[in-house]
Amino acid sequence: VDMSVCGDGTTANGDAANQYPQCRMVATAESLDAVWGEQLPAQATTAYTKPNFHLWDGSSVRTACGTASSSVGPFYCPGDSTVYLDMNFFSDMERTVGAQDTPLAEEYIVAHEFGHHIQNLLGTMDRADRSGTGATSDSVRLELQADCYAGIWVHNASTTPDPDTGVPFLTEPSQEEISSAIQAAESVGDDHIQQRSGGGVDADSWTHGSSEQRVRWFTTGMESGSTQQCDTFEVPGSDL
Repeated sequence: VDMSVCGDGTTANGDAANQYPQCRMVATAESLDAVWGEQLPAQATTAYTKPNFHLWDGSSVRTACGTASSSVGPFYCPGDSTVYLDMNFFSDMERTVGAQDTPLAEEYIVAHEFGHHIQNLLGTMDRADRSGTGATSDSVRLELQADCYAGIWVHNASTTPDPDTGVPFLTEPSQEEISSAIQAAESVGDDHIQQRSGGGVDADSWTHGSSEQRVRWFTTGMESGSTQQCDTFEVPGSDL
């Protein structure tokens, strides 16, 4: 991934972030660090530590969670506290999951993976049984909570300033931009992916939640900005 176009190598300036996807990923990560650096201590009395952030566009990447191929897409590895972003995934979003490749849709994906880092910091990942599947499994609850945490980032990103410039990283998203992020959440629902693959919908095999659930929890975080409203583990299965 060519990062030389992004500026000084440590930050992404606004023009580069708007023009180049890799720079937008860096700027999004900086924004997420700023938002969670404020919100996690304020809402959960837990110190925020930044995850490692690794962009790649090769055939595979080695992680503390094992070697991952490009077919995996973006993911978070708790073993090395790293968000791994396969840049090929973003250019193929429409073909692979039917999601529009818009800036906020890409940023939602990044914010979701940072949501898993928040879960790791809070101990939620350790407490959850990540081996199960099904519509009310801990696996699904983890993913829906990460969607909700992604919404919290959207709620705060346009008002949280860059510590270096004092200017917020994100301009307030338009309704059209928000719709594209919601459509991305919808596109990565288990039922939607199963339908696109030509098979029937099998809720017992779900690991991420339905399109409706993912949109609803993302919207909950976006509208409330509250980690308490994102406690998917306290919700009865019938209300999940």
